Amino acid sequence: MELDWSVVATALPELLAGARITIVIALIGLFGGSAVGAAAGLCRVYGGVILNAIAFVYIEVIRGTPMLVQVMFIYFALPLLVDIRIDPFIAAVIAVVINSGAYIAEIFRSALLSINRGLSEAGLALGMPGWKVLTNIVGPLALRRVLAPLGNQFIVSIKDTSLFIVIGVAELTRAGQEIMATNFRAVEIWSAVAVIYLIMTGVLSFLLRVAEKRMRVL
Repeated sequence: MELDWSVVATALPELLAGARITIVIALIGLFGGSAVGAAAGLCRVYGGVILNAIAFVYIEVIRGTPMLVQVMFIYFALPLLVDIRIDPFIAAVIAVVINSGAYIAEIFRSALLSINRGLSEAGLALGMPGWKVLTNIVGPLALRRVLAPLGNQFIVSIKDTSLFIVIGVAELTRAGQEIMATNFRAVEIWSAVAVIYLIMTGVLSFLLRVAEKRMRVL
């Protein structure tokens, strides 16, 4: 088979457009997922019986089902239940939020539980209210410990956006599929798609390493 890498240069604008959509979905979804995950993690540790149970059910359901099934449910089944039409882009963002949120919740829970209880007790003994102990003592220490696993989850979520090809979102994988369907240059196009994913995840990994060095836990 003769390879023609010139087709990559021709297809590059479309691939980059798909990569931009991938980045937008991942960023919005991960910011939302981080907020949901932090809230669920706090509920698991400090939420009492009811909030703890709600967070536990959410985490177990989401972690126990594939993301592909989740996005298919959001896009195809949910509109039938609530009688609304959900845009593919919105469905993709919601899927990243709820999926990453469940994993991030466990990351936050583990980080909060890893902080020595003596620090919390010392803060309370000094007369600090519980919320101040959390925000001024436990929270900053836990934040340093979540950085590495949180970065891993971000990278996984960026790659998982390729699943949204099933609902027609014009992200990077979908762009590669459409280009390949017109020129039939599978090796060249999918190699280019893989390289773009590697660049995106590589940049994120580099930024995370820099952040880890600045926030290293001694």
